Amino acid sequence: MTGTRLFVLGGARSGKSRYAQARAETLAGRHHFVATAEAFDDEMRDRIARHRADRDARWRTVEAPRDLPAALDGLSAPDAVVLVDCLTLWLSNLLLTDADLQRAEGELCSAINRFAGHVILVSNEVGLGIVPANALARRFGDAAGRLNQAVAAAAAEVVLLTAGLPLTLKPPAILR
Repeated sequence: MTGTRLFVLGGARSGKSRYAQARAETLAGRHHFVATAEAFDDEMRDRIARHRADRDARWRTVEAPRDLPAALDGLSAPDAVVLVDCLTLWLSNLLLTDADLQRAEGELCSAINRFAGHVILVSNEVGLGIVPANALARRFGDAAGRLNQAVAAAAAEVVLLTAGLPLTLKPPAILR
């Protein structure tokens, strides 16, 4: 039997990380937090420290700023509970290294599909605002939209967070 395949979307400060962690903590197993952020400045270091402080001793942190599919493959086990936070930071890391984003997206979705335990993925919904004025921001927005669509298709359940409130966009198959 395949475990949870949950995709949590939302804007900045929408409550998506808190929601995803709470859902993960309801699941039995070995808990792993896969961090995609890199601390390049004090603000990001503070943000990472706050997120880390929110997790108790059951969580093991794995850093995967670029090779997320390999990290998922390495953690795949029937008793694994993996929380990936967040896909848009991972995408930014790849975009800044001129990686093949379409290939990376495909590899991530394949890793999600073959994952043996529970996997919960968090991403920013960036497509609700105005079209950005510069080319890099437009490229990022387009790539994030494509990535979110692909991961939503691979997920068994998709939840959008707004103002801390979850809205189920794709209920688990058992409820459909």
